[in-house]
Amino acid sequence: MRMLKPRCGLCEELIFSGSYIRALNSEWHLNHFSCWHCDVSLNGKRYVLTDDHPCCISCYEENFTNRCRVCTNKIGLDSRDISYKDQHWHESCFTCFRCSLSLLEKAFAVKHEKSYCEVCYDREFSSRCESCEEVFQPGTRKIQYKSKQWHDSCFHCKVCKTKVEEIDGRTSSVGIAKDVLIIKVGSKSFIIPNDKDIYCVRCFEDKIATKCTKCKNILTTGGVTFRNEPWHKECFVCVHCNGQLAGQKFASREDKPYCAVCFGELFAKRCASCSQPITGQGGTRFISFEGRHWHSMCFICALCQKSMAGKGFITDGEDIICPDCAKDKLMGPG
Repeated sequence: MRMLKPRCGLCEELIFSGSYIRALNSEWHLNHFSCWHCDVSLNGKRYVLTDDHPCCISCYEENFTNRCRVCTNKIGLDSRDISYKDQHWHESCFTCFRCSLSLLEKAFAVKHEKSYCEVCYDREFSSRCESCEEVFQPGTRKIQYKSKQWHDSCFHCKVCKTKVEEIDGRTSSVGIAKDVLIIKVGSKSFIIPNDKDIYCVRCFEDKIATKCTKCKNILTTGGVTFRNEPWHKECFVCVHCNGQLAGQKFASREDKPYCAVCFGELFAKRCASCSQPITGQGGTRFISFEGRHWHSMCFICALCQKSMAGKGFITDGEDIICPDCAKDKLMGPG
């Protein structure tokens, strides 16, 4: 008789009752076929096998399912779990973060825990040519300097279209001159003055480089600006004596620069007393009267030599005299 009665898969006792459950290649007492986690009866209910043990749907979804990366809800048995590495999505949530296109059965990429279709990923994250702004396709030959990259076909002089030959994708030397990037590839040097446009050295010097107003040669180091025009320091000189003006006081007349000395000698008013030019350099004040001019310190009484600056005075021919001296001169000796 014992050979005819099955044993319960849980308690391993013989099942004498005529009613029992057959599941998972075993027989079970009706009250012993239950959820391994909560002991709820699974008789006539859906269940999931976990680690060789039956589990009710509620316990399975609570303990064994993943949370969706997008909506953060549990991914239950009623939804397909789409997984990539350690990330999971509901089938309906597995869409491009940017365009919302479904990514099922499509190429996709994940960046910063967000999924993108191929087109949107390329648009936002793929390296682009500095010149044409197109994405670099796999296998594309390119020239690269730090974060800047160009297609080999796009890396050419903007003016003459000269290209580099036998490109190996690497720059042999790089330099900075006067805030201008210089890249040398192979035997050719190219200049990038604004992080975008490319010029060969010859075209850059002909079309772009700053040239001295006087000698017309290129300024490779700091120069002087006069009337919004660039000059070499050694070219910026007084037009009268050829003395260098860089770092010196100077004046201009008819758009021409003069050192302070030459300007005073050539164009300044002259003091009626000392005959020296009144240049105004150093804040020098001067006095004018009836077409004549004096340095402030030269404007003195012709008789007593006292300063007349800011005081009343009387003219006596070419002389300037103070009122006291004028009175004495008028009244005569005593």
